[in-house]
Amino acid sequence: MPEPIPAADRPGEHAGQRSSRATVHDSGSRPPNAPPAAKPGQAGKPKRKRKRHLLRWFLVVLLILVLLPVGVLFYYDAQLHRVDALAAYAGRPAGTPGTTWLIVGTDSRADLTQDEKDKLATGDSDGARTDTIMLAHLPPSGSAMLISIPRDLYVPIPGMGSHKINAAFNEGGPQLLVRTVEDLSGLRIDHYAEIGFGGFDRLVDAVGGVQMCLDQPLRDPKAGLRLKAGCQTLNGAQALGLVRTRAFPNADLERVVNQRKFLTALMHRAMSPSVLLNPFQLFPFLNGAVAALTVADGDHLWHLAWLGYKLTGDTVTTTVPTGGSTYTDDGDSLATDQSTADFFDYLRRGKPVPTDLLSEGGA
Repeated sequence: MPEPIPAADRPGEHAGQRSSRATVHDSGSRPPNAPPAAKPGQAGKPKRKRKRHLLRWFLVVLLILVLLPVGVLFYYDAQLHRVDALAAYAGRPAGTPGTTWLIVGTDSRADLTQDEKDKLATGDSDGARTDTIMLAHLPPSGSAMLISIPRDLYVPIPGMGSHKINAAFNEGGPQLLVRTVEDLSGLRIDHYAEIGFGGFDRLVDAVGGVQMCLDQPLRDPKAGLRLKAGCQTLNGAQALGLVRTRAFPNADLERVVNQRKFLTALMHRAMSPSVLLNPFQLFPFLNGAVAALTVADGDHLWHLAWLGYKLTGDTVTTTVPTGGSTYTDDGDSLATDQSTADFFDYLRRGKPVPTDLLSEGGA
């Protein structure tokens, strides 16, 4: 474009015209070659577009953070092994206050290779017997309870007469054991969880081991156990040996104390931030849990998570009171008596169990 002629050099233009032109320019007219003026309301549009863009990304991230855990939860829940453990039968107890789990540890070796049997010192016995029988009782109010039922407790077993209680699982599996425990206690079993030898050690290793404090050194060649006294972190094989060993003066009665203490320690470890917030431990733990556990039809991963959470709180641990040793057709056994009936009566009524019916021993 040609350069504009300065006003002073324009021919025929006098001072009045220059003054008039200046007045028009000063009154707000757009100078030559200036960019078009923005229309009203257009100045804030770029900022609003950026805000909408950031909001969309925020919603996408929020959706991922919500859907991903839900997807993981349902994926692992679908992997759980399930069994029809809580079958209906005539005379089954009605619902009782609170929530009650039957937790079973078996000596099943079905999923172990020969090398694993040798490493874990499990032997080669066929079938499955219940080395661990516990009730986890979550009352309507107050502390959760973890209750051991000694495997040698001599009780009536439907269709079999009276035997040690662990015979119920060996002869009739989870259904017969659940019914036997319900007949003994009068409690309705709401949930069922079972773990065998093979899954137990992998579950412990998945969380990096579990710390236990022992009052005395333990040596038990039958369980492949050799532990020093004091606090130490047990790996899966050592933990399995600890919950199996009966090398104590009180045999099974002391073993069940160790089993309860180990289970609560495992729950504390599994529910700790160092596991839950660490994907390198959380996912191995979930893989180990779903591979090792068998639950009842209708039980889900969130039920197990709630149980773990409740057992990390102020938990009362005890053994079902008995009438002491007795000799039966099954050999040395433990008898039931009035204290056994009174103990379960408090639970059925949703009442705190008196301290004189609770037991706790060192381990």
